[in-house]
Amino acid sequence: MDRLNISSGTPWEPVVGYSRAVRVGPYIHVSGTTATDADGKIVGAGDAYAQAVQSIRNIESALKRVGSSLQDVVRTRMFVIKLADWEKVGKAHGEFFRDIRPATSMLVISGLVSPEMLVEIEAEAILPDGN
Repeated sequence: MDRLNISSGTPWEPVVGYSRAVRVGPYIHVSGTTATDADGKIVGAGDAYAQAVQSIRNIESALKRVGSSLQDVVRTRMFVIKLADWEKVGKAHGEFFRDIRPATSMLVISGLVSPEMLVEIEAEAILPDGN
């Protein structure tokens, strides 16, 4: 099977050794994704809901680049640094995935790589036609 690596263009991808998304056959894995804009700046500082929305939009963008969409997502994992934010993050997730209903996990963690980051979300998708 062919492998397609998608980069978001951040300078740390080659340093750390990862891709924004990887597609092998019908399987797509999207790395942990935070609420950054095209310039790498955090969107929604201090607002877990806004950060979750931006993270999912970034996932959606990566999926489109490999010929997929949110409709193909079968699994998500949400990482939040404040237990009190779980409902805000869950609300954002529900707005995008209410009808898709992927398997999911939400974990409270001690922190992310930047103190401004409140949420990180990763996703897995499978193309329905197997291509």
